Amino acid sequence: MNFDGIWTPLVTPFNQDGSIEFAALTPVIDSLIEHEVNGLIVGGTTGEYYALSNAERKKLFDVVAEQAKGRISLMAGINSTSTDETLDLGRYAKAAGFESILLAAPYYCQPTQGELLVHAYTVDDALDMPVMLYNFPARTGTEMSFDFIDGLKQRPNFQAIKESTGSIERMHTLTQDYADQLQIGCGMDDQVLEFFTWGARSWVAGASNFLALEHVALYRTCVVEQDMIAGRELASRLLPLLNLLEQGGKFCQYVKYGCELAGLPVGPTRRPLLPLSETEKAIFARAYEQLVAHRG
Repeated sequence: MNFDGIWTPLVTPFNQDGSIEFAALTPVIDSLIEHEVNGLIVGGTTGEYYALSNAERKKLFDVVAEQAKGRISLMAGINSTSTDETLDLGRYAKAAGFESILLAAPYYCQPTQGELLVHAYTVDDALDMPVMLYNFPARTGTEMSFDFIDGLKQRPNFQAIKESTGSIERMHTLTQDYADQLQIGCGMDDQVLEFFTWGARSWVAGASNFLALEHVALYRTCVVEQDMIAGRELASRLLPLLNLLEQGGKFCQYVKYGCELAGLPVGPTRRPLLPLSETEKAIFARAYEQLVAHRG
């Protein structure tokens, strides 16, 4: 499967009482398809999957599949604390029409690399779907080591990796030594230019929920047209906002506020995440307004 392009990890809209507002997904999905992102991910970190019940996650699979109606590629984030629940979510997503899965290390339990490999094999055996690995040890507590990746070489379904460690050294190793095995995807928004410069061809980008135009333009400039000078200019415009996302400690809150600014309201984050302060909103709004002012 070709994972090139912008993949948007969809936000999960909530009402003020914390319930999911499924209807709010429609304008977000339509906007992303209109702006020609390459795929949607349901159940990623940006979608606050860790705060959803198993039943809610399955309902989101159904709703997004129905609303997308075959207009765009769909990837299911199926991470959980146990292999059994991961399999349950994966089977449901496959039946709902999802084409690929996003697989991270089970969080909190901190499996060894050997245990993680058995987990991945089990998922592959059960689901037989294209897989994008998701290496985000700051969230899961477990890194996907190069030994682990080496252990997947004979498993053709493991086709891509979203790299979210923030390590430039590791990114270099992936792009230079593993490009024949895996399609490399940027998972650290404030390092996207570095990823594209070194050969990554995809970007899983939370802010594309509300800035799809800029994300698609940067991808096309850097990857399709191979114009890194123009790409650097585009990236420099995005960087102040991306720095707030990656370094501000409130990624999901900022993405949801960005959606509000873009006329795509999706409500608050689910507790324990609390709303942004007025000062935080003002700083973010200023960065957003400066960025979109260049659209004209």
